[in-house]
Amino acid sequence: MKTDVEELTPTRVKLTVEVPFDELKPNLDKAYKEISQQVRIKGFRPGKVPAPLIDKYVGRGAVLQEAVNDALPELYGRAVEESEIFVLGQPDVEVTELEDGTQFAFTAEVDIRPKFEVPDYDGLEVVVDDAEVTDEQVQETIDNLRERFASLTGAERAAEEGDFATIDMVAKIDGEEVEDASTTGYSYEVGSKSAIEGLDDVLVGLAAGDDKTFTSALPGGEHAGEDAEITVTVQSVKVKNLPDLDDEFAQLASEFDTIDELRDDVRTRLGRQVKMQQLSEARDKALEALLEKVEIPLPDKVVEEEVDRRNQQLEQQLQMAGMSKADYLKEEEKSEEDFDSDVADAARLAVKGGFVLDQLAVQEELNVENEELSEYVVSQAMQMGVQPQQLAEYLTQNNQLPAIVSEVLRSKALNLVVEHVTVKDESGNEIDVDAVQRELNGETETAQAEDEADAAEETPADTSETPAETAETPAETAETPAETADAAAEEAPAAEAKDDQETEAKDA
Repeated sequence: MKTDVEELTPTRVKLTVEVPFDELKPNLDKAYKEISQQVRIKGFRPGKVPAPLIDKYVGRGAVLQEAVNDALPELYGRAVEESEIFVLGQPDVEVTELEDGTQFAFTAEVDIRPKFEVPDYDGLEVVVDDAEVTDEQVQETIDNLRERFASLTGAERAAEEGDFATIDMVAKIDGEEVEDASTTGYSYEVGSKSAIEGLDDVLVGLAAGDDKTFTSALPGGEHAGEDAEITVTVQSVKVKNLPDLDDEFAQLASEFDTIDELRDDVRTRLGRQVKMQQLSEARDKALEALLEKVEIPLPDKVVEEEVDRRNQQLEQQLQMAGMSKADYLKEEEKSEEDFDSDVADAARLAVKGGFVLDQLAVQEELNVENEELSEYVVSQAMQMGVQPQQLAEYLTQNNQLPAIVSEVLRSKALNLVVEHVTVKDESGNEIDVDAVQRELNGETETAQAEDEADAAEETPADTSETPAETAETPAETAETPAETADAAAEEAPAAEAKDDQETEAKDA
């Protein structure tokens, strides 16, 4: 087989492949066998029809077409491997020559990852937020906990902001009731602005038994966006009572005996959260700093697919939230053009981040061990709420293991970058990322030192070990490089929707 590679652009090539006809013999034999099972010729059982009769009654051309279709995937794969290119997406294949008994040739145009080298990343410096927990943050967390244990008592007065009113609502358009916009016995927090626009203004001042009619656009349903005449009737008004901040509340809301112990625990938990955020920010900014040193062309089609993926995610999010895209843009104070531009920029940066991490993994000769794949699957299964075995079977059956290997490799490549980056907080303090990670994992410095000493006694020091070999330790963070690239790109949608993979795995 002969393969020529023509570079159409830095990110797209055309493969011209010539194949000696003899190489198609196994595919021709397979084609005859399969067609023989399908045709019905008098005097021959299915699967026993001779090739000459198939040529006569079905046609040699049909056999050749079946054989070519069967051979193309393997031949294309061999051509890609021999050409040493990193292909992206599906190729556009065209059979250019098919002479029975002599020659078979085809072309394949496909996007490729551009060829480049990742520059030296030693000496990069990034600045992250201070890992500070303020008294205000502690108090806010405790206040949120108080809200969960609040009680409601009836009030013999008109509703005020912060009260809970039990209401009936009837919405009408042109005198006809809109059933999906009407409700009875609905408990609503006055002032929360979580329902129909204008409802909060109407409820303030209404007591039990009062009603009022106003006009507002319906937020959802069959008549979403249409103005309706809405009559709201108050059944009752209740006042929210928060528990006192004392030891009794601490015992009610936690495993602690005193309010001081509860405060200390809240501060500790918040401290862990801000340190985790600090580590995540360090990874994001380390990737950003590396990407700033690399200039590479990006395949338009790959970027477009990433844009489509992000738009589909946003659409799923909005459907789950019962919002329209227009409402979302209004809330974000963005025009359609600004939003599209932000998504396109984020998509390009995410694609670029993936390319750079892939190339870094190649340069540093990183690889993925079976234990690392298992750890990744278990971690993902825990996040998705499914059994690891169930997720593993889904990934295998849907041929998604190569994508998982890529994710783990990218994560290891990013870990390697972070190891070589100097991380400081806004106050100028240098942060030992490894030490913080060990702290979050519950490891003490003493335990770490003991582990290292034990390892040194068991295994002689190997001074020939390379940074790449050292980096083959499984990543301690659950964050994937795809998520890191998304964060670095400041992805436009405010919150990620559940991935299709998650939904399908749960249904599997």
